[in-house]
Amino acid sequence: MTGSITDAPADHTGAAPHWPAPFAEQPVDATVRVPGSKSLTNRYLVLAALADGPSRLRAPLHSRDSALMIGALRQLGADVREVPGDSTFGPDLEVTPIPSGSGALDVAIDCGLAGTVMRFVPPLAALRHGVAVFDGDPHARERPMGTIIEALAALGVTVRGDAGGTPSSLPFRVDGTGEVRGGHLVIDASASSQFVSALLLVGARFTEGLHLEHSGDPVPSLDHINMTVAVLRGVGVEVDNSTPNHWIVSPGPIRAFDEKIEQDLSNAGPFLAAALASGGTVRIPDWPEHTTQVGDLWRSILTDMGAAVTLQDGTLTVTGGSEITGADFAETSELAPTVAALCALATGPSRLSGIAHLRGHETDRLAALVTEINRLGGDAEETGDGLIIRPAKLHGGVVRSYADHRMATAGAILGLAVKGVEVQDISTTAKTMPDFPQLWADMLTQRTGRTQRNNAGTSGGTQH
Repeated sequence: MTGSITDAPADHTGAAPHWPAPFAEQPVDATVRVPGSKSLTNRYLVLAALADGPSRLRAPLHSRDSALMIGALRQLGADVREVPGDSTFGPDLEVTPIPSGSGALDVAIDCGLAGTVMRFVPPLAALRHGVAVFDGDPHARERPMGTIIEALAALGVTVRGDAGGTPSSLPFRVDGTGEVRGGHLVIDASASSQFVSALLLVGARFTEGLHLEHSGDPVPSLDHINMTVAVLRGVGVEVDNSTPNHWIVSPGPIRAFDEKIEQDLSNAGPFLAAALASGGTVRIPDWPEHTTQVGDLWRSILTDMGAAVTLQDGTLTVTGGSEITGADFAETSELAPTVAALCALATGPSRLSGIAHLRGHETDRLAALVTEINRLGGDAEETGDGLIIRPAKLHGGVVRSYADHRMATAGAILGLAVKGVEVQDISTTAKTMPDFPQLWADMLTQRTGRTQRNNAGTSGGTQH
């Protein structure tokens, strides 16, 4: 099964020129810090809006996705304020929760292209009096939303489309009555783990709590659901997930909190990948010893690709080997675009499996990756649940981003090993990492220059 995307969307910036991806003339040697986790920031923001008192998020992510979440919560009545903090990436956030029994004002929620906003906020809106209208970027209307809409309807919440019927995607309106009864709810969350997280995050505020049961194909990205469960327990919510595909949230208060947000380990991936693409070394300080983030998989993924990986005194260090090794990778979730870029530079074939759900992300990532890797002379093929990528000699060209931040960073990785790569609309990285172009440039200027890059590189002769 093969797939491709023949028409990329226009740059959403209008007239922004293509970004010339820097080529690594020498092995990278850098220490890089990345901003806070988007997944954790937006989960804690939702919980802060429902908490029993004011909460503080320390070192949160400041990006388009988090700004959209903040905007949505303000529309629903929460007070979110920036206050000075210790992070180099921006201020802390103080959140005063949505007042109980708040007025029945009609509001409009801009979801942008943020899955956490379009899926996490509608159940929250159902707990408030009034109508909330949800819409977003053009491609957001193509992202799977039927499960959340059907779940709300099953819980007795009225959800209507533009024409008044039952919608299956954006735009739609939620008629909040101030309470949701809850109880036993069966859904099919096989399209996205966010459907489960969205309901779990608000379940404690349902009158009867929530017994959520998944029925269908396996839920993808279980790590993200485990993150949601851990975050809920951390703020005093009782969650029983001892039975597979069942999550029971007891009704009760959500405790106000003061929480430091871990850095985004998924967003650390492109920088760690730079060590392999250039045959150099990248260090990420403050790597958590224990974490629920899927990005912790980089330690095993990059080892399998031939890198030396160590975690010592809180610093993760990755040093590229003499070549990038192809391998089989299962369920890499949101890490897949970065993994695929490295596989395109590998000396042997690779298979990525268990990622069929990426077809419903910011773009159809599987088709996009195949199209853009092959555009540079690569050999990538789409399968039913993933990709096969074989060694091939790559050349320069334009990598289109499809308004997808992870496609843009994949292009940057390829550009380290392949001269003449340009990325369309690098500004789309602002979704989760607004400073990406500067962080990328700073990483390259840190290199020591102790070893001149060999043109054979680490890419098996695929560059140029």
